[in-house]
Amino acid sequence: MNIFCSLLTLLLLIPSSMVLAQNDRYYHENRVNREDIRSVKMFRQGFELSNPVLELGEDARLVLKFDDLSGEVKNYWYTILHCDASWNESFLRLNDYLEGFPDNRLDDYARSFNTTFRYVNYYLEIPNDRVRLKLSGNYILLVYEDNNKEKLVLSRRFYVTEPLVDIAATIKRATNDAYKGENQEIDFTLFHEKLRIENPRDEVRVVVMQNNRYDNAITNLKPLFIQQNRLIYDYSKENVFPAGNEYRYFDTRNHRVNGEGVEETSFFRPYYHITLAPSEVRANQRFFPYREMNGRYVVESQERVSDYDVECDYQFVHFSLPLEAPLMGGSIYVMGELTGWSFSKSNEMTWNFDTGRYELTLLLKQGYYNYLYAYVPQGSKKVDIANLEGSFWETENDYQIFVYYRSPGNRSDRLVGYRQFNSKGNP
Repeated sequence: MNIFCSLLTLLLLIPSSMVLAQNDRYYHENRVNREDIRSVKMFRQGFELSNPVLELGEDARLVLKFDDLSGEVKNYWYTILHCDASWNESFLRLNDYLEGFPDNRLDDYARSFNTTFRYVNYYLEIPNDRVRLKLSGNYILLVYEDNNKEKLVLSRRFYVTEPLVDIAATIKRATNDAYKGENQEIDFTLFHEKLRIENPRDEVRVVVMQNNRYDNAITNLKPLFIQQNRLIYDYSKENVFPAGNEYRYFDTRNHRVNGEGVEETSFFRPYYHITLAPSEVRANQRFFPYREMNGRYVVESQERVSDYDVECDYQFVHFSLPLEAPLMGGSIYVMGELTGWSFSKSNEMTWNFDTGRYELTLLLKQGYYNYLYAYVPQGSKKVDIANLEGSFWETENDYQIFVYYRSPGNRSDRLVGYRQFNSKGNP
């Protein structure tokens, strides 16, 4: 009996990712598994357009918010897992990176008020008095029902940094763009006086993202030059992104008047319908600069409401993209935070032979939204924005640089550096 108990205790101490490391389900990404779950947002408390990044030990919190359109209060729970730089579950025990309880009830919620759609809004702050984070790195927040992880509702990525590496970057027209200038090049240098790195090519991993998109992130860069306490990534091809175009936008904050980008606001009992102005293909047009939110959205209302979370209504938003003929060999998607930066059937546009347009209807909460049209060739995972939107090196984009460090013998990737840069030179 004592031997059995000892073996059982040993097995419980082994991380689940060690036992099932080859299982695909241990790769974690932003997901929503239920149709009723809408408007999932995670950000630094106080600024809804911020990235979900905390500094280890700082007096700040991240906020997770979402709506459940079933209208019923659910028995939701959450847990937090540490991940490596590739978003696979780390080879760590829970008490290595968490202080407190591993599984907690999500008990802060409120019902919608005076809206055509009935929903329940859920709210969570991380860290809190039940759980705190002990290590830097990538984290995934899992929400599930009835304290049963098999009933996963949603997952959200977030980051905890320890500021041991400083980052300097320059964003410019790509060096090898001979004519039009469709790409942006991001050259950067890492300064690591506070961190001793013996073998930078093996111990350091850098991830560069454009506008928080992971689908086109650069993840395999090695330092081009290694100097004393300095790693230089000054490439001319390996660190290049298609610049794209400024994001399109529309405003549904007021049902009494048509906002920007809205052609018609109608009420067909019992719901509102928002018809956006027909879009134009911008690939062959001149570049026109303007400020936008680089694909984000905010939930807001210009009507008499006191709490956006529970008083902003949902409406059916109708998109349309006129073309002379349907594009063959691929699909068109509405892309941005409003569709979770995903490319699935839920945001794939359909060709309407009667109107000569690609069309899509999305159920969205009142607010101000950015979006683009993206073309994805059949059987490919590569997203083509230039086909419909054009690509211009002058486009304003945000770039995020994450620096991970794993020393020999360490079982986890520490996030030792993070900064966001803007192509216009603004922080």
